[in-house]
Amino acid sequence: MNVTLFKKITLSLLFLAAGTALFAQNTQVLSLDSAITLSLQNSNQLKGSRARIEEATAATREATERQLPDVSVSGSYLRVNSPTFDLKLKQPGSSGGIDSTGSSAKVSQAVYGIVNASLPLYSGLRIKYGIESSKYLEKAASLDADNDREEVIMNTIDAFNNLYKAKAQVRLINESLEQARQRVKDFTNLEKNGLLARNDLLKAQLQASNIELSLVDAENNAKLSNINMNLMLGLPDSTNLMPDSSSLQRGGSLMNAEDYLQLAVQNRKDYEALGYRKQAASVGIKAARGEKYPSVALTGGYIAADIPHVLALYNAVNIGIGLNYSLSSLWKTDAKVQQAKAREKELEASQDQLSDAIKLQVGKAYLNYISSVKKIDVYTVAIEQAEENYKIVKNKFDNSLATTTDLLEAEVAQLQARLNYSFAKSDAAVAYKRLLQATGTLNTTTNK
Repeated sequence: MNVTLFKKITLSLLFLAAGTALFAQNTQVLSLDSAITLSLQNSNQLKGSRARIEEATAATREATERQLPDVSVSGSYLRVNSPTFDLKLKQPGSSGGIDSTGSSAKVSQAVYGIVNASLPLYSGLRIKYGIESSKYLEKAASLDADNDREEVIMNTIDAFNNLYKAKAQVRLINESLEQARQRVKDFTNLEKNGLLARNDLLKAQLQASNIELSLVDAENNAKLSNINMNLMLGLPDSTNLMPDSSSLQRGGSLMNAEDYLQLAVQNRKDYEALGYRKQAASVGIKAARGEKYPSVALTGGYIAADIPHVLALYNAVNIGIGLNYSLSSLWKTDAKVQQAKAREKELEASQDQLSDAIKLQVGKAYLNYISSVKKIDVYTVAIEQAEENYKIVKNKFDNSLATTTDLLEAEVAQLQARLNYSFAKSDAAVAYKRLLQATGTLNTTTNK
């Protein structure tokens, strides 16, 4: 019996150890660089960007292939009834007379084949402009992908910061809750010995309950932030992420606002992409005008036919120059040209609008970063003041010179100061990254 009990205890300990090991495997310390790398690998947004680049590349190849000859092959095998042939052929040696006799040949089938080839020589330069336009659009798609990459990186940084702040909030509230519970125990003993009013004990208990409620909300927020981060990184939902706060570092020395504006003009991928689209629209105007001109092509072909007992045609090769001109293009092309011009104007206006938006984004990001750095300095002093204030109030309370309300308020102020200071440091790092994003340099200064 004792042996059986020992086995049960051993198995229980083994299962407990296995569960502990499993939990340890699901907990992962995460640095910001690792988070960015994983998010770039698993981003559905970037997968879509790569697909759009492939589409644009294929469109360029299609436009280039229009320079190649068009070749078509057709042929048929026909079953026919018994037709009456009236072949009018000029007989050799005749004086121009026509032999017109009804053929008595019986025809029940016919076979023919045709090969046609056409090589474009001139088409109003529409092929050339089509290739040029496609290349511009391909470059724009590539720049869009770079811009999407920066957006994914910034979203990852924001999510990492939210996760860090949520975990830090849980940690600080837990510390405050332990302190509040200890105070409740101390006040309970004092109240039992008649050294503390019942009302003061209730105030301490109420504060502990409020902190517990805050902890519930903080833990829920931390879980949601963890789920969101796992989804972005492509990790299992059960992975418990522990963000490495040391990887959230604010930037170094700050340049002038004008320098950041200059960086934005040089590096913003979305602005550059609009420039390429504008160039493609300008080329589109030329292509639309080219429809007024004729198309010239080098043509060639081969024909073979066989009608048993009647006709056999072989080696009928032809080559020549083909001309195609649509007279309707004289009055239909102007509308297409106007559409292309309107498209160019629209893109020009969009580019000017984006230029203004970039100036605003850079200015806002620059001021936000300066504000974030100043907040760290303010909260550094505030946390020292809150801790000193708590010590003074606690000393007064121990000497019956301060009320329980004063003590509890000092503790809340201390907790809030700690939270503000912790959040300000990470917010400053994120503000600097957002400034880099506004200047289009986030992708070049972040781990790829």
